[in-house]
Amino acid sequence: QKQKMSTRQEPFINCIRRTLEAALCLRNFPSQIVERYNKPEVELGTSKELLLYPVTLCNRDTEEACKIEGSVNSTRVSIRFRKMDDIERLLAKKYMRFLMQRAENFYVLRRKPVEGFDISFLITNKHTESMFKEKIVDFILNFMKDIDKEIKDMKIHQSSRAHAVARGYLKK
Repeated sequence: QKQKMSTRQEPFINCIRRTLEAALCLRNFPSQIVERYNKPEVELGTSKELLLYPVTLCNRDTEEACKIEGSVNSTRVSIRFRKMDDIERLLAKKYMRFLMQRAENFYVLRRKPVEGFDISFLITNKHTESMFKEKIVDFILNFMKDIDKEIKDMKIHQSSRAHAVARGYLKK
């Protein structure tokens, strides 16, 4: 049973879902240059004929975007979250850094995002062979929705703490 998402993000999320489903048709493809060498082609970029054109999807503005770069054996998904002010920018930066330091626990999370984006995922043919493709897509989309909600919640919590500190300081 699908849960209802916000109407602002629904077309954006659906577009990302369809694009990811198409981009995650991956297969084992060893290097054309080095024998017995199988690395993600989207990261190396040694053979241009094995790369797909990158697709950047924006949600009404360029602030919130998703870039999907595909190749024959891997796909890189980079996400930029919507940040309304400096507090949200700082919270997002700290939270993304916290998550990327624990990238090995997420399997598909890269330690360093692509330039201009907040976080990146790298999905290889080994991931699609050992996990369900639909579950990988669901994980990325749920991650996007949850991170947005988490940043908003942290901002509200930080704001309420700042109000409490200011009230305590002004009482003295």
